[in-house]
Amino acid sequence: MGLLDGKVAIVTGGGNGLGEAYCKLFAQEGASVVVNDLGGARDGTGGSLSAAQTVVEAIKAAGGKAVANGDDVSTVQGGKNIFQTAIDTFGRVDILVNNAGILRDKTFSNTSEADWDAVVKVHLKGAYCCTMPVWNWMKDNQVKGVIVMTSSGSGLFGNFGQSNYGAAKAGLYGFMRVLSIEGRKYGIRVWALAPGAYTRMTSDLPGRKDREPDPMSLPERIAPGVLYMVSDLSGDQTGKTLSVSSRGVREIKMMQAKGISPTAPWTAQDVADNAEAIFFPEQPARVPA
Repeated sequence: MGLLDGKVAIVTGGGNGLGEAYCKLFAQEGASVVVNDLGGARDGTGGSLSAAQTVVEAIKAAGGKAVANGDDVSTVQGGKNIFQTAIDTFGRVDILVNNAGILRDKTFSNTSEADWDAVVKVHLKGAYCCTMPVWNWMKDNQVKGVIVMTSSGSGLFGNFGQSNYGAAKAGLYGFMRVLSIEGRKYGIRVWALAPGAYTRMTSDLPGRKDREPDPMSLPERIAPGVLYMVSDLSGDQTGKTLSVSSRGVREIKMMQAKGISPTAPWTAQDVADNAEAIFFPEQPARVPA
């Protein structure tokens, strides 16, 4: 018995890297998988179905069930087509992993409008486009499904040279939080994932170029965390952000400091005088996963 027997999963950006690892592990655990991938370059240009089809063939060769889809996640019609591929081929959808993404890293002063729009469109609008038809189908058909948004330490903590990427990834955290609240009524669970992996997108980032990857940062080492999120192993958990990287597995959570609750209108001087209660202690700088 597999953890996902009888389930149907959609994975966007499933032709390489993390998405490929998710697709193969889900199929190994009994899911029928829609492998979506536009097949473009890391910056989002170009396109080919070959990457998705290669993953599908590997899954089928191992005895699993999968179908390829090459639609663009960043368009409403593309999202509908991806969803319809699942319905036409497998008759249902239980799991959606919004994984597709691109990078156009530059310092903010050098980021063009086109660089900003392209990254936000694929990551943030892409999650909207793909989630909407799946969400409504789950809701209308009383399917207690699971949806995963792929956030990032770059959005949750910040990372130099990734203002467009970080803004999109922080937006996905907010998207997840709202949907997790709305989804409770329907039994739809929503997670955010903050992965730290060595993939085509990250292989030449500072500190990684020309170095052998840490085996624990390879996509197949990240995938079990996502399997946990979408399977019954995670019970009724929702609205949480899981960080999975070579550093380990841990929840990332937004917190509030103690703060002050003055009985009279407060002033700027009150904030200064009570800074120790209002602000968290400074922490050493960290490199996001």
